[in-house]
Amino acid sequence: MVERKSQSSTPELVKPGKRSGWEEHEADFFISHPHKCEYLTGVEAMTIFTSSVKGMDTDSYEGLLENGFRRSGKVIYRPHCPTCNSCISVRVPVAAFRMSRNMKKIWNRNNDLVVNSLSPTYSHEHFELYQSYVRNRHRGGSMDCYDPDAYMSFLASSSVDTRFYEFRREEKLLMVAVVDHLKQGLSSVYTFFDTCQNTRSLGTFGILWEIDQALRLRKQWLYLGYWIPNCRKMQYKSRFRPLEAFQKERWELL
Repeated sequence: MVERKSQSSTPELVKPGKRSGWEEHEADFFISHPHKCEYLTGVEAMTIFTSSVKGMDTDSYEGLLENGFRRSGKVIYRPHCPTCNSCISVRVPVAAFRMSRNMKKIWNRNNDLVVNSLSPTYSHEHFELYQSYVRNRHRGGSMDCYDPDAYMSFLASSSVDTRFYEFRREEKLLMVAVVDHLKQGLSSVYTFFDTCQNTRSLGTFGILWEIDQALRLRKQWLYLGYWIPNCRKMQYKSRFRPLEAFQKERWELL
């Protein structure tokens, strides 16, 4: 996550190297000030980032995703830490994906849910579910949000096609998955759900549904953001195999 706190000086403007793979993008890239890593104890983090406010169309955004970047609101970023390379961008090649036996059980367990596709507009019902999820799963982190405008800015401020998929059991809202639609793939921006529904394994089901949705839409990949092998909260992503990882400026199967 990009540091949200204000800084006393301006972040440094950087240009990509000749072998970076993103030198063709016309946007200005900056490097953040050092800040505390949210995922690994004792690690100082830095980030390369640009803004999607001006001139960032779907093709440009997808090109950056293909080079290991990620979106948080209007900011498109990639870790650039001086002493650590633990954050690994990962994606699922959806045509090759196969559910494990346990995943099939989770899929069948949630076949009673109804999915609605919505444009990224504010819903107080969604916001209450988001606050409850963060309070129970990520209290004290950068995703703590008590302001509806900041909440929408975090999830929906993008110049690309973003959809809010809500999952309901009858009239009860159980989960919302925020997904960016691209030409070649889908990008899972954020998912939040009712943490009291333990038996449903909604976090796993959300990814399974997004993989299935990518297949239905004839996309090649589902981008899952960053996998951090030494971070317990991020280990779940490695269960979705085959999984491609962006390392040394290229995608390889894990």
